[in-house]
This record gives sequence, structure tokens and C-alpha cells, in this order.
Amino acid sequence: MERKKILIADDETEVLQMLTEKLQKQEYRVTGVLSGSEVMQRCKIRKPDLVILDIAMPDMGGYAVAHALHQDKELENVPILFLTGKELDHRGIEKRIEELGAYDYLMKPCTLEDLTAKIKEIIG
Repeated sequence: MERKKILIADDETEVLQMLTEKLQKQEYRVTGVLSGSEVMQRCKIRKPDLVILDIAMPDMGGYAVAHALHQDKELENVPILFLTGKELDHRGIEKRIEELGAYDYLMKPCTLEDLTAKIKEIIG
């Protein structure tokens, strides 16, 4: 069985490295990028099964990336999971992800078990 492909975008190098290593040990094929602007380019090449996006990134935030993904006919059906450390109003996040067609969100810090459970719920 082919391993599922996950693309993670987070502007914090340590977070990105840790998530990449942990998810690779869970038998996922993981690509990590440090900016929102890299997501589209990498998605076109890698065709991920899931995109995990930080909401707050300096160049192109997660909401803008999600919007761009859903405007692209090749990528519009790729599920998106937001992973954010921003102190945001939960109702605001829920409304926004619904508008963008994203799957769900988790707040940082979250446990690896919570993240893995959410990933399995989305892509198996």
C-alpha cells in the first residue's frame, strides 16, 4: 500500500522539523515548507493527500493559501487541516474554515496523538 502524502506549511523551523519527523515515523510521506507561498508550487508537484497549514505565516497566511488551493482545479479537493498557535476566537476559526472548505483545525500545542487521530480521520 502506498504511503499517504502530507504537505505541512509552518514558518517555525523547529515545529516543521518535529512534525515532519514524527509523521514520517507514522509511515506518512511528508514534505515541509516554511512559507505559504511555497505550498502551491509543492502541491502541483507532489499532489498531497492532505495539506496541514499554519494560519499565521508572514508571507501568505493559511487562509489565503486555502483559498488559492480551492481556486485551482487540480487541487480544489485536497483536504486542509489548519494547525495554529494563534489565540483566535474558536467561532471565528470555525466560520472561516467552513467558508474556505477546510476540513478542521487543531490548536498548538497539540499532542502527536491528537494530530495523528485527526489525520487518520481525514485520510486514513
